[in-house]
Amino acid sequence: MENRSALRPLYLKDFTGQEKVKKILEIALSSAKKRQATLDHILFYGPPGTGKTTLATIIANEMEKNIKIVSAPMIEKKGDLVALINSLQEGDILFVDEIHRLSKQIEETIYSAMEDFRIDIVSGGGLRARNFSINLPKFTLIGATTRLNLLSSPFRSRFGIICRLELYSVEELIEIARKNTIKLNIKLTEEALFEIAKCSRGTPRILNQLLKRVRDFAVVHNWEVVDREKSLHILKELGIDENGLDSMDRKILQVIYEVFKGGPVGLNALSLALNEDKDTIENVHEPFLVKMGFIIRTSRGRKITNLGLKAIGKSLNSELF
Repeated sequence: MENRSALRPLYLKDFTGQEKVKKILEIALSSAKKRQATLDHILFYGPPGTGKTTLATIIANEMEKNIKIVSAPMIEKKGDLVALINSLQEGDILFVDEIHRLSKQIEETIYSAMEDFRIDIVSGGGLRARNFSINLPKFTLIGATTRLNLLSSPFRSRFGIICRLELYSVEELIEIARKNTIKLNIKLTEEALFEIAKCSRGTPRILNQLLKRVRDFAVVHNWEVVDREKSLHILKELGIDENGLDSMDRKILQVIYEVFKGGPVGLNALSLALNEDKDTIENVHEPFLVKMGFIIRTSRGRKITNLGLKAIGKSLNSELF
């Protein structure tokens, strides 16, 4: 069975992109090692696929500690949280993905765990109620979210390091692709690398997914080298156009243009018109469409741009703006 994490870098020196975040982490890691102390709690936020889980794993490797990875909805009760943290050793990492989805009760419970490495439990009810504390091993909580605004201010303030992860440039993605084609044992020309990187929506996750599909085509068709023409053929087979847009991206642009006359349109109205989840539109599709200049976000909602019109084969119309 193929190891899905095989393409992920294991140490900061091998991690491409997010230079500002890397500098912050390098200082924090060096300091914690020299002081022989537990690393501060860390919060990563930004679009999906930009490296939050990878960086958490790298931090564990750099600190030579274990990491336990869990999705926030899996932590339903105080007992779940206590069991998770008590399964850690001193200095280990607890990585909570989608941390904005923690219930209010768990969020408030985790405050004392983060600050004092202790959780207070109430046993029984009424006059028989008893309070007692459970001491926890010193650990580092790393949270990941695409929705920073959904975390309360008291919760955010308990993270010593807060880092925003940005979408990657095409040049950064090409560099990542060069490394990973070696791991996948495939050869791409520079032009093919550019086409695949350009269509990766600014994220290594999608880049790696595309590279694996390129590998599949190369194996099936006995291609020794994948050139630009072959890469464009593969992308077309996958439903991705020359701008890197998939079918939902194009549908979003078409609906804004045809149904809402170019915009502005609010997220709720757009979600209803598309019959698509709001979070998917806002966190998966919008960041790429905005980065590419196909839509803009205004105080009144989303508007399609002339570039966006061109991407769906519509004539330019300055009256939309």
